[in-house]
Amino acid sequence: MSSKKLVSIIIRTKNEERWITPCLESIFNQTYKNFEVIIVDNFSVDKTIKKAEQFKISKVVKIKKFLPGKAINLGIKHSKGKYIVILSAHAIPTNNSWLQNFVKAIEEDKKYAGVYGRQEPMSFSSAADKRDMLLVFGLDRKYQIKDSFFHNANSIIRKDVWKKIPFDDKITNIEDRIWGQEVLKKNYKILYEPESSVYHYHGIHQEGNSKRLSNVVKIIESKQKNYKTGKLNPAKINIVSIIPVRGKTQKISGKYQLSYTIKAAKKSKFIKDIFVSTDSNKTAEIAKSLGAKCPFIRPAHLSDPHVNLETVQKYSLRKLEQKGILPDLVVHLEETFPLRSYKMIDEMITRLLQGGYDTVIAAHREIGSMWYEKNEKNFERIDKGDIPREFKEKTLVGIQGLCCITHPEFVRKGSLLGKKIGLFELKDKLSTFEVRNKIDRFTAEKLIKNFVF
Repeated sequence: MSSKKLVSIIIRTKNEERWITPCLESIFNQTYKNFEVIIVDNFSVDKTIKKAEQFKISKVVKIKKFLPGKAINLGIKHSKGKYIVILSAHAIPTNNSWLQNFVKAIEEDKKYAGVYGRQEPMSFSSAADKRDMLLVFGLDRKYQIKDSFFHNANSIIRKDVWKKIPFDDKITNIEDRIWGQEVLKKNYKILYEPESSVYHYHGIHQEGNSKRLSNVVKIIESKQKNYKTGKLNPAKINIVSIIPVRGKTQKISGKYQLSYTIKAAKKSKFIKDIFVSTDSNKTAEIAKSLGAKCPFIRPAHLSDPHVNLETVQKYSLRKLEQKGILPDLVVHLEETFPLRSYKMIDEMITRLLQGGYDTVIAAHREIGSMWYEKNEKNFERIDKGDIPREFKEKTLVGIQGLCCITHPEFVRKGSLLGKKIGLFELKDKLSTFEVRNKIDRFTAEKLIKNFVF
């Protein structure tokens, strides 16, 4: 196999900022180096392209009216490679020999018009998606002479075949299957190569009997010894912490209160950069001396009591993105929680990525009675009443200021919360202690003496 043969990788995108970084990270770590990446973008309104441009992509092509075959054809028209890889933005190659395996496979026989690879689910894929992928994409190679099944989420084709038989650019889906039918009519072959595998997040099944589907998946998993699911690696994406501070930071036990939060963030294995958002030049100087970054000073009016934290963080993220800092995850930490553990931060990041959550919030379990104030004189009990603790339903109280992990797409819209929320139950209640006044600081000083960070 000659490594001189150029491969053009076509990636179709539409608001894929959550996926584009891990996708491209895996591509640019391949052992086969002679490739170009062309992105066909359906006018994304998020940071997909900005994040893609942090890699050495060759070209971005815009397409207004998206149709799958039309988008692929457009990308190929701009390509230079002998072979064309077609890849979904939310498909992540599972290993660094993915591309080499594709090239090796298609070069085995000139009659191979295309080769498609294995698709494996993410850890948080629905039971329906897991079932479908595990049943369709098996472990054995398959040579297809009559079976026209083909899949453009993860495949390689010959450019010279495409010139004779382009993809149908008028249909809304199954353009890959139709193409498979046409190439077989011309006496070409199709190969399924399981060694060219990706983790693919479909997210297409929203309904169905989830219990039944889960049972099907369990059966499949028990029969496949090598079964695995994809997990996003937090070390491979850009995770930043944004710490909002109002005015001057106070001192606790001779150290600035802000120092405890920065210290926890610095000890995290996954946080790449720590940014302090403040309206105070003095606090900015202190933050920098503690190892954080302060690329801007926040306007004073954003520290008014009526301004919510979501607005502050929206402004802060916008300022960072204007400076070319494009986080894949935002870790919201407030300086009022000096006893938080860095291990908690890393566990929450891992929880979000493995669970496919939009947002994960630190929370503690509430076992006391809970009441809702209807008016000044009337309160309504909202828990299940005075029953033994072990029989009570779990009630969790979220503490966003302690730690909230979220995607920038939500912060950009003025919220820390997405739709799919995960709560991280704290076993150590000491970390929930919040410092808001002199009495709190006095108490914190006593606690810090015996606290192991």
